[in-house]
Amino acid sequence: MQLYMIRHGQSTNNALTDQRNRVSDPPLTELGKQQAQVLAQHLATGTELEPAGNTGRERDQKGYGITRIYCSPMWRALQTAEPIGQALGLAPKVWTDLHERGGIFFDHGDGRGPIGYPGKTRAEMRTTFPSYVLPEGIQEQGWWDGGYEDWPACHRRAGKVAEAVRELATASNGERIVIVSHVDFMDAFLKALSNQLPDDQIFYYHYNTAVSRVDFHSNGCLDIRYLNRVSHLPATLISGNPRRPFACPSP
Repeated sequence: MQLYMIRHGQSTNNALTDQRNRVSDPPLTELGKQQAQVLAQHLATGTELEPAGNTGRERDQKGYGITRIYCSPMWRALQTAEPIGQALGLAPKVWTDLHERGGIFFDHGDGRGPIGYPGKTRAEMRTTFPSYVLPEGIQEQGWWDGGYEDWPACHRRAGKVAEAVRELATASNGERIVIVSHVDFMDAFLKALSNQLPDDQIFYYHYNTAVSRVDFHSNGCLDIRYLNRVSHLPATLISGNPRRPFACPSP
């Protein structure tokens, strides 16, 4: 099985110069929508350059042959998955555990700290994305009731997703799967998938709509083929604030 991990397109929060104007569940910007469209066409008809053994040459493959799409229930991820599904003729499946670290929350700056919010309802998702496959856990009161998720909880969730993906790889027969998620969660997921301990000194960064690929073998081995690839984007469409979600510890 081949797994393609993709960060969502640029959100309105990503584009802010004043972080006090953040919202709890931001949509894509116009740039983010363009990124998603370009990515979708690339996955459908573009060329993935893959090393061919030890020859140093590359094999051209038109389109990626994607067989399934999973995405986070956050609005920016849902919007990013939409053109991908349309270009590939696939219905994205919403996987709640792919959400960003923290969940749906907002800090009002009044001393209460981050406050959790429910996120989009099932009806809201159905209205905007009628072809999506929604899990039962997304109901009319929204999908998020976890308050504010800290980093340890995020890493536990990432471990659960990594285990589920390994099981999916065991059951699948040569499938090529896309996961549309978020920068902090993808860092935690890659660490869980490769049996790394959570480590503040290492961070797997991804630009908006960047692609990372991991191949799963029947014997349980993994090949991390590439990380944070944005070759599908022209330079004018590359975005993603290169920040760390935590300070790098002093030596």
